[in-house]
Amino acid sequence: MMNKIKAFICILIPILLAYTLHTKFGALPPILKFLNPFTGFWQNAENTNVKARNKIALKGCYQNVDIAFDDRMIPHIFAQNDHDVYFAQGYVTAMHRLWQMDFQTRFAAGRISEVVGKKAIELDKYQRRMGMVYGAENSLEGMMADPQSKEMILAYTAGINAYIHSLSRSQLPVEYKLLDFKPEDWTPIKCALLLKQMSAVLAMGSDEFYLNNIRNKFGTAVVKDLFPDYPFKEEPIIPLGTKWDFKPLPVPSAPSAVNETLSSNIRTRQKEEGIGSNNWALSGKKTASGYPILENDPHLDLTLPSIWYQIQLHAPGLNAYGVSLPGAPGIIIGFNQDIAWGVTNVAADVLDFYQIKFKDDTHKAYWYNNQWKNASSRLEKIVVRGDKNVTDTVIYTHHGPVVYLQHTDFPKARNIPTGNALRWIAHEKSNELKTFYLLNRGKNYGDYRRALTFYTAPAQNFIFASAENDIAITANGKFPLKWKDQGKFILDGSDPKNDWQGWIPAAQNPTVKNPPRNFVSSANQSSTDPSYPYYINWEFSPYERGKRINDRLTAMNKATADSIINMQTDSYSIHAQNILPAILIMVDRNKLNATQQEALRIVASWNKFYDAKSLAASVFDLWTKRLQFNIWDDEFTIANIPMRYPSRDRTVQLILHEPNSKWIDNINTPEKETLADLVNEAFKYSCDSLERRYGAIGKTWEWGNFKHTNVPHLAKIPGFGSKILLTGGGKMTINALSESNGPSWRMVIELGKKPKGHGVFPGGQSGNPGSPFYDNMIDTWASGKLYDLYLMQAPDDNTAKIISQLIISKK
Repeated sequence: MMNKIKAFICILIPILLAYTLHTKFGALPPILKFLNPFTGFWQNAENTNVKARNKIALKGCYQNVDIAFDDRMIPHIFAQNDHDVYFAQGYVTAMHRLWQMDFQTRFAAGRISEVVGKKAIELDKYQRRMGMVYGAENSLEGMMADPQSKEMILAYTAGINAYIHSLSRSQLPVEYKLLDFKPEDWTPIKCALLLKQMSAVLAMGSDEFYLNNIRNKFGTAVVKDLFPDYPFKEEPIIPLGTKWDFKPLPVPSAPSAVNETLSSNIRTRQKEEGIGSNNWALSGKKTASGYPILENDPHLDLTLPSIWYQIQLHAPGLNAYGVSLPGAPGIIIGFNQDIAWGVTNVAADVLDFYQIKFKDDTHKAYWYNNQWKNASSRLEKIVVRGDKNVTDTVIYTHHGPVVYLQHTDFPKARNIPTGNALRWIAHEKSNELKTFYLLNRGKNYGDYRRALTFYTAPAQNFIFASAENDIAITANGKFPLKWKDQGKFILDGSDPKNDWQGWIPAAQNPTVKNPPRNFVSSANQSSTDPSYPYYINWEFSPYERGKRINDRLTAMNKATADSIINMQTDSYSIHAQNILPAILIMVDRNKLNATQQEALRIVASWNKFYDAKSLAASVFDLWTKRLQFNIWDDEFTIANIPMRYPSRDRTVQLILHEPNSKWIDNINTPEKETLADLVNEAFKYSCDSLERRYGAIGKTWEWGNFKHTNVPHLAKIPGFGSKILLTGGGKMTINALSESNGPSWRMVIELGKKPKGHGVFPGGQSGNPGSPFYDNMIDTWASGKLYDLYLMQAPDDNTAKIISQLIISKK
């Protein structure tokens, strides 16, 4: 009997072990599958020796396609027709970035539960409730209605699927093995979802709830004073005094009575400084070559794999180079033989919440225009791995989805007001792909202007330069025609006057061509001066980056690419220039300890550059943030009444011109504080905080160490992100770098008879952590250098350093 028991145990243990190692528990992958030397993660290690030439036959390809990969694994695609160039783009992008494309579109669509189980249900609900799939469906309808966009998206989809179908289990990207799932076929809706996700990233925040609460507490006069419609200091994107050569449409009238009782205890996501970008273009009158130079560096959350994928597309009528979004065809930012283009975020007010009054708890009708109007509902089926599927019902009004009807503890949901309908430009039918189809093939200013007419969202400042020596910039998107400040406060969903009343004509979007100053630029500041006849938004990003750019470009003559590349990493602080002299003289040196005195000495002699090795930058950054807190927090932080602080611009105005303002005194103390009191407390606080965190004043206080810049993995998988990068720059400098947000692509294009491109992003072409091309460009990016971009003319063009070739033929 004992022998039988022993024999049974000997058999059972291997069975249990095999079951355990092949089964996924929680966040862990099936260990044996993951460690399998033939199909597991070992198979993802790439050899540095790349095969020189390869041929494959693929179903869906019409004619031969030659793809040359350069020494950074950037594909240069040479096709004989439009279909094949996008088919090949889909194929090679999937070859390098399949998991990223899959993950990002699953996230956008609210389908993460299919991979990780029930812990992602609330995230998936949130994405569906924000109308991401609804918006993507509308956008796809717009794309498929245009023959060229339809061909782009179908060919790109076919190319991705050709790659997916070629994969064995051992060849799957490592993240699939970690998360234990397989890629599914790509569909056109995924391309639209990717563009919707970019709209969500750049939608900025919603301040109307904070401002409503502020108005309710302090009154309209305080809101006008502390939250003005135009900043104290500004350098608008369209130069001051530009004449508007059009007859504007009549602006809708505002409701006669504003409902000031509307309020909310929701803390919506606040605008995050740094998610913006820079771009500028110099006329040939200011360059050594006599031709324009164009620059762009979009600031986004940095990730590995990179947000962008470098590529060249060559077909009849097309020869363009730049960066694409993995999952969408075409080139978003780039250049061709004749023109260059780039983008920065406009931050237009194209996302509004409307308070809805429902008839009863069935939510089938809501009060609108003095009568009950029928609501509709959309059933969102969420597939949950290892559990029951969930069906979520989302109520839609004519404004859009009522995102939440009741409170939930999900963090993102806490940023959304209950009982409010979301009106968002990303829900509109659109065809952004047509804009990039035309820009990629553009030859002149007229082509640029025509391309922009197809663009809806997210609104971007499209910068342009041509070999014909034209430069231009347009704050471009589909802008709702609104009454002034519509959306600055909560909108009453029952009043038709609060609806969007049509659209600003595309030809009347703010634009300027060849201005007298011989440059155009943007850094997310105000689009125009107050003379522009339409309302786009009441608040934009702070002006300091734009001011520094304009100062440098104004002084620049005989500029070269090197002049511009050097300028991209400029870390001079206009904010420090504005207020440091005023606050330094308020510091009482007699009440400082030894560390604080040394810190004061360092800051007083500071050159105002946020250099990586600067101690002063760390002290100043903490000091001014604490000073802003000291001025505003006592009045604008109240339990259960979410409010926000006035802007940095308004704070600077107060410090420089209103030192005796009533807002200086801390209402929570019996004493009456002066501005000098707040300045001194903030200075000591910054020094003490740095000392507690980093020890005695010295090297560990350096800005690069304090800022802690790094590039994390897209899914935050430990070990797949970058090292800490000791770089300079800060959110308010041209080199707008913070912890993991910054220039996601730096590009400089010299126009001329033969254009010259330069660019880099913080990552590599491959999404495979086992590839030498995963993060090989990070150190170059961190050092502020750029690579040459090879705009090849043929597959055997020897101007590029080609290391391998792939020929795709018809199957």
